[in-house]
Amino acid sequence: MTGTEHPGTVDVSGQPYLRDAKGSLVPIAAIRAADLLMDELVRDMVAEAVKLSADIAAFKVSSFRRVGELQALIAQQYNAKIGGPKGNITLSSFDGCQKVQVQAADQLEFGPELEAAKALIDECLNEWAATSGAELRALVNRVFQVDQQGKISTSHVFMLLRVESEDERWQKAMEAIHDSIRVIGSRNYVRFSRRDAGDAPWRGIPIDIAAA
Repeated sequence: MTGTEHPGTVDVSGQPYLRDAKGSLVPIAAIRAADLLMDELVRDMVAEAVKLSADIAAFKVSSFRRVGELQALIAQQYNAKIGGPKGNITLSSFDGCQKVQVQAADQLEFGPELEAAKALIDECLNEWAATSGAELRALVNRVFQVDQQGKISTSHVFMLLRVESEDERWQKAMEAIHDSIRVIGSRNYVRFSRRDAGDAPWRGIPIDIAAA
């Protein structure tokens, strides 16, 4: 492979260069062969990933459109809307072995009431030190542990809401958690599944590359 064939090459006075991480032009002749191979591989794979991402985005838009067209057709024919109040709907093949699910999920965040709930929960746990199990303490720790984006896991919060106690402080803490929940938007999902027979378990068809 000659220098001029390398992707990303910058031609300067007839000589091939590549830009380094600082933006400086480096003659290809001065770059190690292993670094050139790595550069070419990364550029090729990222280009393929960009195209695949665009294809998936177009497929998602097309999927919502086609499901919406079917809903509109059925609504027109039978004067009845199909799908749940949020637009959730499941479509199945005639043999019951393939299905498409369109779902809307609320995006949540938690307000300052959550800090008040934590204070009340800490009071309870400190007083219940001899009787509260390690599992409950571990759950509480997980609930109030933020991720790298500084957000709290909604699934852990909902697990905590299922814990019952007659203690008035605990009940007020659960009320504060309920009051802290804010719906800040909604995100639509489309999922595809199939199975080998009508009584076989469903298998999701992964499209997200991380789940493939």
